[in-house]
Parts: sequence; C-alpha cells; structure tokens
Amino acid sequence: MTSQYLGVAVLFAFAVLTAVPLGRYIARVFQGQRTWTDFLAPLENLLYRLSGIDPAKQMSWKQHLLALLSINLVWFVYAFALLFTQGALPLNPDGNPSQSADLAWNTAVSFLVNCNIQHYSGETGATYLTQLVVLMFLQFVTAATGIAALAVVFEALRQRTTEQLGNFWFFFVRSITRLLLPLCLLVATILVFSGTPNTLQGKAQCISVEGDTVNVSRGPVAAFVAIKELGTNGGGFMGANGAHPLENPTYFTNLVETWAHLIIPFAVVFALGFYLQRRRLGWMIFGTMTVGFLMLLGPTLYYETHGSPALSSLGVDQSLGALEGKEIRFGAVASAFWGISSTIISVGSVNSMHDSWMPVSGAMAQLGMMINAFYGGCGVGVLNFLVYLIIAVFIAGLMVGRTPEFLGKKVEAAEVKIAILIALLHPFLILAGTALATYGYNHDPAGLSGWLANPGAHGFSEMLYEYTSAAANNGSGFEGLGDNTPWWNVSIGVVLLLARYLPIIGPVAIAGLLARKKLVPESAGTLRTDTGTFAVMILAVIWIIAALAFFPALTLGPLAEHFAL
Repeated sequence: MTSQYLGVAVLFAFAVLTAVPLGRYIARVFQGQRTWTDFLAPLENLLYRLSGIDPAKQMSWKQHLLALLSINLVWFVYAFALLFTQGALPLNPDGNPSQSADLAWNTAVSFLVNCNIQHYSGETGATYLTQLVVLMFLQFVTAATGIAALAVVFEALRQRTTEQLGNFWFFFVRSITRLLLPLCLLVATILVFSGTPNTLQGKAQCISVEGDTVNVSRGPVAAFVAIKELGTNGGGFMGANGAHPLENPTYFTNLVETWAHLIIPFAVVFALGFYLQRRRLGWMIFGTMTVGFLMLLGPTLYYETHGSPALSSLGVDQSLGALEGKEIRFGAVASAFWGISSTIISVGSVNSMHDSWMPVSGAMAQLGMMINAFYGGCGVGVLNFLVYLIIAVFIAGLMVGRTPEFLGKKVEAAEVKIAILIALLHPFLILAGTALATYGYNHDPAGLSGWLANPGAHGFSEMLYEYTSAAANNGSGFEGLGDNTPWWNVSIGVVLLLARYLPIIGPVAIAGLLARKKLVPESAGTLRTDTGTFAVMILAVIWIIAALAFFPALTLGPLAEHFAL
C-alpha cells in the first residue's frame, strides 16, 4: 500500500501548492484589482445592466444579508416548481416521473443550501432538464453565495472603521465568472477525455460481461461532476455518486476530482491572508485546520487498511484492507482519503459507501462534520472557523486579563453571544433531530421502522449520520437508511434551512459589528492571533466543544459498534 499512501500525499501537496496562488488570485478578484480574467468584464457588465444592478453601490452587512436571502427564496420557488412537474417537461428521454411534494421540497432545499443530500437516485429521480437547469444551476449559484458571504467578511475585517462593505452582487457574480466557471471548464474537459460521458442522449444499450443486454444511464455527467466537486456540492448525477464508473472512471479521475473538492476551500483560507495583508494569519488558520484533518484521517486510514476483525477471524485475506463498499480501482487508502476530506470539506460526494466503513472510520467522518470547521465548504468553512476563533479570542483574553481583541477591534458581548449561539445551534440540530427519529423508530406509531433496516448501534449511527450530514451541509449518508419518506424529507429539509442560513448570518453579523468599531493600535500586551500558541488554543476550543456535545452520541453509535466487534 506504499504507492497508495504516496499517491494521496502527492495529491495533498499539489493541492496546497496550487491553492496558494489561487488564494492570491481570489483576493485580487474581490479587491477589484487587475487579473488575467478581466476579459470577462463585458459579460459581467451585461449581467449587471440586465438585472438593474449597480456593482459600485456599497452595502452594509444587513443589506448584504437581505440580498442573499431574497435571491435564495426566488431560487427555492423556481427549483421546487420544476422538480414537482419534471415528468411533464421536455429533456426527459428516459421518461422519469415528477418528484412527490415532500421529495421535491427536500431536493429543492438540499441543493439550495449547497448540501445536495439526495433522497432519490440520479438516474431515475431527475430528468436531464432538472439536472441541468435546477440542480447544476443551484450548484453554481449556491457555491457562489457562500464565497460572496465570505468576501463580505474579508471586507469587514480590513483594518478600518466603516459600515460600507462592498457590493454583494459584485462578489457573487465574480465568484461564478472569475472562479467557478474557469475551473469547471478545466475539470470537465479532463473528465470528458478520461471517459466520463457528456451527452443529452438517453440510456445506451450495452452487452454485459455475462452476455446480458443492459441499459446504461448517461447524460451531461462531466459538466455536472465538475461543479459538484469544485463547488463543494457533492450531489451525484448517478445514484452511486463518485463510485460510479461513468462519474469517476479511473484512478486518475479520482485524483482530479479529489483535487477539485480540495482546491477552493484551501484557497479561500490563503485568500484571507492576502486580502487582509496578514499572510501569517492565513497560514495559522490553514495549519490549524490541517492538524485537525490529519487527526481524523489517521484513525480512518488505520482501520480501513487493516480490515474487519470479524472477517479476519474467518481466515479472509485482508491484505488490501476493508474493501466492502469500495471500488478496487481506488483501493482502501484513496477511498479513506476521499471520504474524510469530503466530509470535513462538506462536499459530501463519495467514492465508497460510508455505511460499509469500519465503525471508527464512520465515527471520524461524522466527527469531521460535527466540528464543521476544518476547511469546510466554499466560503462557509472559514465562516464556521471564525465562530470558534471569536470564542478562542474571548477565552484567551479573559485568561490574560485583557479585553479580547481581534485584528485591532475589541471583541465584546454582542460578538461573543452570536458566536456561542451559532456554536450551540449545530449540535442542537443534530442531536434533537436524531432524538426525535429514535423516538419515532422505537415507538413506531405509524410503521416508521420500515426505513431502518439495521437495528442496534449501526441503525442509530445511520440516523445520527443523516442529521449530521444535513446540519453540516455535507450531503453524504449511511445509505442503509431508507430516507425517501415524508418524515425524513420534511425534517431534513428543516434542518438544512436552519443549518445553512443562521451560520452565514452569524459570522457576517460579527464581522459587520467589528467593522464599525474603532481600530485599537497594537501594543506589547496585544494578543497575537497568528501564532502557533493561538492555533493550539483554537484547536483546544474546537475539540472541547465537539467532545462535550457529541461524544455521548458517538458512544451510542459507532463506538458501541466498534467494541461489539
């Protein structure tokens, strides 16, 4: 397995090396400086004119949030209407039916909030029309929404006193035209030349190895997969997602797609350092996130490469690792790396079935989503990290007997209260949802147990994973859960909405409040937030909050299953 470890190590190093210049580029794009993509300015100006937008008009943090929430409401109505009626609409060569009201609600909300949790199979649950003009469209605009919200925070954290924080539409449009579209063209082109289909024709008839005639689903897969990964969306064109041989044909495409879901979350961290002219701060944040990532990846690699003790006791050769639910063309190491990186990054795409992972590995994937601040999704990962950073600044300030400060601005009661509320919202949504589902399963008033095929600890883990994935805007799942029911569709949709918008509103509000404050000059007693010591402080705060909130639930689920083996 040495070559497998070398492959993921080289991939990670390459992602970091490419993220640094991309981060510099992102900072220049949002600062309005000259870049090589300036030739796209006429297209952007056309969009502004058609929409009646003045991109030079300054907005306060409240106006930014109003614009963001208003356009998201429009997208929801549009998406729900098309999904609910897709069976009667064109571009449906395979004759797929319309989605039910509760499934259309869940799908529209899920793709609206950049989570893309799927309670349907892509081959049969959506048409080419809805895959393109609903799901793929939302994968672009919702990723751009998160990046634009982060750009507002960048603008607010610059060392000055102001309420004018740029223009939301300027940040939003440039996120698409200057970042997502160019990268998607690159990745989609590589995928097409590597065997991923990109067509509007219906199913293809093929002769299988056994000699049977089978109909193989296809479609505009390459274009869909590119934004799926780059936008940290994760929704698969096919039900098997990145484990499907047409979405992810080879080990090379697996490397490309893994790089694609790493690159923007890495780059926006460095963009923070370049935008604020505090590169040490950017590297401190990235280093803290990387240490957390490795702490989750290490146990996963160990257990996935050592196989199942239950099979070992039967004399089964597991020299290649625990291969149940994995593609042999990827192997245990690449599957584990993809799984942990896609859960902490909240892309949620899979190239193996997490439901078949070893229990400790499943716990690490869930813990990454429970923390939800190591890299994270497009833009929102840094927003989530900012919440922990504010809490750490407050605690450190109290420990040394000084008024907490961050980037020359005093951190006071209002900012800390918002940070604490957002930090507590995440475990509340996960644990309350899981508790209600567990109650419904145990009391079974209306045959609810039909959606849970695995009783005991693993069944509990499946329910816990579903709410964790929804609250973290991730989208992956333990697929032993039959989740296309009114309960799961409606309840997960509610969690998705609360878990998306409140954690965006909170950090933007914190940054807006800080921007209005007077700058406090640095002194000998100023708490430095770009040092290794402060990185340890943030990491400790993150682990303490996560451990206190989630350890009991993890004990009842994956850890209980681990010890039962």
